[in-house]
Amino acid sequence: MSQEKKILGAERRDLLLHWLQSENKPLTGGELANRTNVSRQVIVQDISLLKAKNEPILATSQGYVYLKPQGEQIKKERIIVSYHAPHQTKEELYILVDHGVTVKDVKIEHPVYGDLNASVMVSTRKEVDDFIKKIQQTKASYLSQLTDGTHLHTIEADTEEKLDTACTALKQAGMLID
Repeated sequence: MSQEKKILGAERRDLLLHWLQSENKPLTGGELANRTNVSRQVIVQDISLLKAKNEPILATSQGYVYLKPQGEQIKKERIIVSYHAPHQTKEELYILVDHGVTVKDVKIEHPVYGDLNASVMVSTRKEVDDFIKKIQQTKASYLSQLTDGTHLHTIEADTEEKLDTACTALKQAGMLID
């Protein structure tokens, strides 16, 4: 943290909201902490307070994003069931994003905890690379490892055809369960 004046409470949250609404890319907690001269933990608390006020903020592996209304363009969504080994995650995500699809999340059904869901939010190979790099750097496990490779994804595209071709490619790779 720098020696500049800290921005307090409501004013800081208003700034966070403004920055998130203005950006077309995710903003990390660290970046927001530096901008406001507070700790990353304070940012996490601020984001929680904003979410409690029904602000559509999503925490992704790349940072926080503000979910803007889609406007005229209606996105098509589909939930798919996938199966593969952990080392094939990058290949799976590449197949999907190469067909113009956004991978919104990953879900598993855990025998003890029930449904577990985590945001992925990748639309490009670079975002996939960043996601995989973060998993590797933190030594985190993929949720699918808890279910021996079976998991679900919510995928999104601007046309049904993109969803169809992405699913066909996943099926050809032996990763899609019908």
